[in-house]
Amino acid sequence: MKHLFTIILLLVGLSTSKSQMDPAFQEGEWFEFRMSYSGWFKAGEATLKVDEKELNGKKVYHVVGKGKTTGLANAFFKVRDRYESYFDKETGAPYKFIRKIDEGGHTKDIEIDFKHRERKAVVNNKKHKEVKTIATEQDVQDMVSMYYYLRNNIDIATLREGDEIKTNMFFDEENYGFKLKYLGKETINVDVNGSDVKVNTLRFRPYVMAGRVFKEEESLTLWVSADKNKIPLKIKADLAVGSLRADLVKFSGLKHPFKIVVD
Repeated sequence: MKHLFTIILLLVGLSTSKSQMDPAFQEGEWFEFRMSYSGWFKAGEATLKVDEKELNGKKVYHVVGKGKTTGLANAFFKVRDRYESYFDKETGAPYKFIRKIDEGGHTKDIEIDFKHRERKAVVNNKKHKEVKTIATEQDVQDMVSMYYYLRNNIDIATLREGDEIKTNMFFDEENYGFKLKYLGKETINVDVNGSDVKVNTLRFRPYVMAGRVFKEEESLTLWVSADKNKIPLKIKADLAVGSLRADLVKFSGLKHPFKIVVD
């Protein structure tokens, strides 16, 4: 259960300079996800909220993500996670990332400041009172900013089935190469804001590291709305034991109309 919100943040995300003129999101956008284990056992919930702020004289988006276990899952393994990202309103480049988690007593309190011109990240591990400076890759994103960056910078009009999208991500103290494969279009039923509706979606396969958590590299599937918002509607993760599913159940503050299929 401790990976449920990390999975949300790693996957919720999906063209060009044209999209920068007409961004996929805006201040006030808010999502709520419900997570279940093996399709029936309620595991937890997560939210993402976008605000506008100013950081060191720069106009930024400030996104706060929160995740927690609920119900019986909370009794067995209590999770309280909080992620924050401050990234440039124009370029999407992250300036600051905060990760504060408590997962069954396993805690982390990390703050990262990005120095893009120097290609460095200053990692302040507040729990252990350690500060490290680590080299980063070009055009690096943090776990949260990556989602919003991809929504604005992937041109879905030119995507072809089988295409792979790659980007660089920095998480905790490491650089990661993140890869996403486009699987094609699919119409699915979703229950959002209290209504059961049919929505056209784009289906993706994020690649992950096989091991203790995931069965294999291709254990994840992500469904994103095929409109200008490109919002995550459903995520399914096949784990080493069972599966974890996340469904968008509520949203507000979308920049563009949410398109549904009318029979």
